[in-house]
Amino acid sequence: MADDTIAELSFEDALKRLEEIVRRLESGEESLENSIQLYQEGDRLRSQCEARLKSAQAKIDQIQLGSDGVPAGLRPFDAE
Repeated sequence: MADDTIAELSFEDALKRLEEIVRRLESGEESLENSIQLYQEGDRLRSQCEARLKSAQAKIDQIQLGSDGVPAGLRPFDAE
């Protein structure tokens, strides 16, 4: 699968494809050359999933701590 095609996949579709690749590699039925290609595709998919998760993490609220160190509320991650 080409890099631009991987970039267009939703997180869920990329994860499903990655799970399929893992299953195929674990089966031991793939040739060495095909296993290498699958591994490389899986690595690109893993990177894509990781980037999407980091992006989602950046949108999660941060806990604001008061001067006493006790949680005092929430604020959006990107708020200044």
